[in-house]
Amino acid sequence: QVHLVESGGGLVEAGGSLRLSCTASGEFITIDNMAWYRQSPGKQRESVASITPSGKTDYAEFVEGRFTISRDDDKFAVYLQMNNLRPEDAAVYYCHARILGDFHFSDYWGQGARVTVSS
Repeated sequence: QVHLVESGGGLVEAGGSLRLSCTASGEFITIDNMAWYRQSPGKQRESVASITPSGKTDYAEFVEGRFTISRDDDKFAVYLQMNNLRPEDAAVYYCHARILGDFHFSDYWGQGARVTVSS
């Protein structure tokens, strides 16, 4: 059984920073793409940033230049450094990973980390 465990959410003032972490545990062979999504009340879950095994990154336009995604494959972890946070960034953030098990790749999600930004 594979699990993704997130940490690092919390309350921050507008303009502040937070760093989210997500670590995979369990039995698997390798991790492919990793990503962060977010969901605000009444809205659909949306992609925030992604990173390939080679380190190629992609960002949603609304976080470009403020957020940075990174990964540490030795720790089976993905991170999201969030700077200059805005009230509209408040959401539950979910990490996602595509992980190779015994025979195929499967998609896994973290439990969610709530980010609250006060204006």
